[in-house]
This record gives sequence, structure tokens and C-alpha cells, in this order.
Amino acid sequence: MYHRHSPKGWDHWFRVMSNGIESPRKDATFVPEARSPTVRRRELGALLRKLRTEQGLTVEQAAGRLLFSMSKLSRMETGHGVATPRDIRDLCDLYGVTDEAERDHLTHLAVEGRQPGWWQSYELSQFADYVGLESDAVSVKDYQSILMPGLLQTPDYARAVNEVVIPQPDPDKLGEQIEVRLRRQDRLRQHPPLRFWVVLDEAALHRVIGGPAVMEAQLEHLVEVSRLPNVTLQVISYSAGAHPAMDSTFNILEFAGSVPSVVYVEGLVGWVYMKRQRDIERYEKVFERLCNIALAPQASIELIKESAAQHKARK
Repeated sequence: MYHRHSPKGWDHWFRVMSNGIESPRKDATFVPEARSPTVRRRELGALLRKLRTEQGLTVEQAAGRLLFSMSKLSRMETGHGVATPRDIRDLCDLYGVTDEAERDHLTHLAVEGRQPGWWQSYELSQFADYVGLESDAVSVKDYQSILMPGLLQTPDYARAVNEVVIPQPDPDKLGEQIEVRLRRQDRLRQHPPLRFWVVLDEAALHRVIGGPAVMEAQLEHLVEVSRLPNVTLQVISYSAGAHPAMDSTFNILEFAGSVPSVVYVEGLVGWVYMKRQRDIERYEKVFERLCNIALAPQASIELIKESAAQHKARK
């Protein structure tokens, strides 16, 4: 039997809360409004790597036969490099892909991987990779220890967070960062919507970001968004004591079809993407543990409401 506060019951709980409307499962066909070139490159790379290994070829051997550099082929397989239709044709010939539908699919992925995403008109540096992944994800599981998740931040809260970044962004850059954050939030209400499961440490409710009025509005926003059938929100109360993610924050992004999941870890020194299956499984187990020790969704909302009232009293 599923528990509402266990990620293993996510699909079941989501269908119930959606009044019987089936949500897209991880293995379902998922077509967002704008297909992410970042994810298309990762999907293509996973397929190319599978074809190469099925032929018993190393990266060095395959690259040598096609007069590619090893780094070029490696980057294509990891989704960091951009493949041309000619590259796909040559790779298909080498790997013995004769089925025209399969060749066309690979070529189509390569073409889509070269298209610009909406976020590429902003100066996001390395964070552009994450936005590209998130824009095409089926689901995101997010643990935050101090801050509200970007997908749930109000404009005032987001501004207060970004104003203290070192080095400080100029006003135009700050405005762009907030605009990107708000555009990302559209995924929660698009069809099909992003399934978003958030676990917050109680500390995030009490740290006063931007002042009591900003915090009150932010927590009220959490309550409002939690009513969406595709959003699950839980809080780990102080009384839960120690837990396995006290020194970390992370996001687990899942995709449809053959695109592998990825774990995103953000910190002061930069961004880390974990793609090995054993790493993903470890973070999945940690997230499940966090869900099990956190308050159930309804109890979490009650705690958020209490915290909002406390901030209101301080105004």
C-alpha cells in the first residue's frame, strides 16, 4: 500500500489527486510545449553510445574509423557536443543501422539538438544546462535545506536571494535572473505539467529572506502552489533530528523514454551533474528517506501556515 509521503507512491497519489486523470509516467511519451535541445542531445548521446557498445567498439576505435577526434565523439555521447546530420549518417553506417525510421529518428534528434532554447537568450553561464534539462523533465524531486526552490520562489524572495550573491549582479542581470526564474515556473501549470516533489528543511521557513513581509508572502505562495495536483510539498521538522542530507541540497530530474535521469547538486564552487546509475540510486534512496521522516503533506502545510503567521506578527 502506498503512503502519500513516499515517492514510491507518487504516480498513484498524483492520479488520485487529479480526479482519475492519468499523469505521464516516466516511461510515457512526453511532449512538452518546447522540446529542449539540451535533453535531445542527451537522448541522442545515450542512443549513440548504446549502438557503439553493441558493436563492441571503444570510443577510440569508432572515432578512428570515422576520422573523428575522440573528444568529439565523447562529447556527442555525453550530450555536450552537437552532432550534424552528416555525423549521424556516418555513425549509422559504421554501427550498421540500416532501418530508415531509426536513422531518421537519430537525425531528427541531432537537428533538434542544434535548435536554440528560450533560455539561451539570457546570460546564464553554466546554469543554462540545468534550465535546459528542467524544461524537458517529466519530474523533479527537490531537497532544499535553507532556501525555497527556484520553482516556488516569489519575485520579491528571488530578488532578495540574488541581491546578496558575490559578486553582485548588475541591475539588468538581476532582472534577467528573476525573469528566468519566473519563466521556469510555467512548467508547473503547462500541459502536461511537471511533477514536482519538494522536501524542505524547517530552517527554510524561518530564515528571514527579504524581511517578514516577503517571507509571509513567500510562505502563502507555498500553500497556494501546494494545491496543484502535480506538486507535493513536505517539511522536515526540527524534531526529526539528524538526517542524511543535512550538508547538501540536490535535485533529481527524470525524463521520458530512454533519456537517463540526472542528479544536480549546486554549491558555492559551482554545479555538479551526477549521471552514473549508482549515484542516482543513492540520491533516490536519500530522497525516499527524507520523505519518510518529513511531515506528511497536510501537516507540512499546517506548519508553513504557522510560520507565515509568525512572520506576519513581526511586520
